[in-house]
Amino acid sequence: MHRNKPPWLKVKAPGGERYTWIKHQARELGLHTVCEEAHCPNIGECWSSGTATFMVMSDICTRGCRFCAVNTKRNGPPLDVEEPIKLASTIAGMGLDYVVVTSVNRDDLDDQGAGHFASCIREIRAASPQTMVEVLIPDFQGREDLLQLVIDAQPEVIAHNIETTRTLTPSVRDPRAGYEQSLGILQAIKSNQPTMPTKSSIMVGLGETEEDVITAMADLRAVGCDFVTIGQYLQPAGKHLKVVEYVTPEQFEHYRVLGEGLGFRYVASGPLVRSSYKAGEFFIRQHLKSQGNTQEASA
Repeated sequence: MHRNKPPWLKVKAPGGERYTWIKHQARELGLHTVCEEAHCPNIGECWSSGTATFMVMSDICTRGCRFCAVNTKRNGPPLDVEEPIKLASTIAGMGLDYVVVTSVNRDDLDDQGAGHFASCIREIRAASPQTMVEVLIPDFQGREDLLQLVIDAQPEVIAHNIETTRTLTPSVRDPRAGYEQSLGILQAIKSNQPTMPTKSSIMVGLGETEEDVITAMADLRAVGCDFVTIGQYLQPAGKHLKVVEYVTPEQFEHYRVLGEGLGFRYVASGPLVRSSYKAGEFFIRQHLKSQGNTQEASA
């Protein structure tokens, strides 16, 4: 069992004017960022460059995945109906051209928050038309009618994370989450709108084998997933799963090459890579712009 983090996982303490502004804005409007809630190691780098991932529908999750730092309860608080407007205002104030919106799981709500997601997308569109929107959604318990609400709001990218390999899923994720259920959500997106780019993420260092990771990437490609991120699992606190292995940068590079060989449009793979990651978002933004130009030229 590994106790001390290797040197490649060391990062600078967050700071700077941009970082301070985003933190103040989030506090002032009662917004939550997954950057803070998930203890992301890239928070200083991303916030200082004006990139942030916002978490809607509170900071209380109705599920209890063993890797996650977010607080868990059976029921979350009532939704803030003004949150989509507050979120859109903050994003417009930041002047972002690409933003990620994610959420906790809200199994306690009739629509599990799908309608709230759709409202957030529409408000961002109204306040900041130039901003590309990626949403990182929960599985909505596999309900395609709820997924359709998000698809109809037309974000640029829909992401849903399988989180880990098939073998490790029962010991890592909440029992209400499932490997096949997550793959089913990604497949349903493509079935309903084939041109919608999809994205997923895998944590490593939990005891998986290289073969397990390759199989997970192949499973994602089989349901048409376009983008994948692979990063090191870090234990948030003592009650969470322990790190089994600190995967080397060389192995992450190997996964990147293997993923590209499987046909992903983009693979972000590295010790500090997270599902929402600045470099990956830059590539996706450029890719979407080029796709748009290609479509216009052929129209």
